[in-house]
Amino acid sequence: MENKLEEIRKQHGMNQEELAAVLEVSRQTIGSLENGRYNPSILLAFKIARYFHMHIEDIFIYKEDYNDDDKA
Repeated sequence: MENKLEEIRKQHGMNQEELAAVLEVSRQTIGSLENGRYNPSILLAFKIARYFHMHIEDIFIYKEDYNDDDKA
């Protein structure tokens, strides 16, 4: 899953530590989210979206891989 968290955070003039404090998670969690090493729980995704007054889909982009073999 891709995300725009780093871009959005920077647009709001925040560093990782500030965002982590607001969301009550570690700075490492924010870094891992931004680098794509970690996908948020649905609860955390909602908290992030609500904080930035955005839809989850505007921050986290799910791209499903379709394979020709999967077609029925």
